[in-house]
Amino acid sequence: MFPDESEILSVNHRIRVPCREFSWSTARSSGPGGQNVNKVNSKVIMRWSLAESESLPGDVKDRFIAAYRRRMTGEGELVLSSERFRDQPKNIADCLEKLHALLQSVATAPKPRRAVKPTRASKRRRVEAKRERTETKDRRRPPKIEE
Repeated sequence: MFPDESEILSVNHRIRVPCREFSWSTARSSGPGGQNVNKVNSKVIMRWSLAESESLPGDVKDRFIAAYRRRMTGEGELVLSSERFRDQPKNIADCLEKLHALLQSVATAPKPRRAVKPTRASKRRRVEAKRERTETKDRRRPPKIEE
């Protein structure tokens, strides 16, 4: 039912997390499901201790913690849960998909921004556009009456 200890969650060539790093628990799911919802533990809760994980490269781990600090406990554990399906194996797969998406979003470093100066032509176009706008507004005013 739960992923085998030998299974690996592969995000890309650098990020491969063995499933033995995850701890799993189940609970009764809320919401619709009839009488079955009171008998079956279909909700799945996955915990992953990033502090103890050796499978993530340091830069990816830092970006992950910075991006998803609110999803983590004080001890540095990521907690994901799924009760989307009425089936435990589907909820397990859903948790793994959620984690895959989170890791995918921080897998590559953001491109550093380089400050550039506006070109002379762009400055000229900006000033011309401002001048045209001023002239348009001036034409809307009633003519001045000279005494």
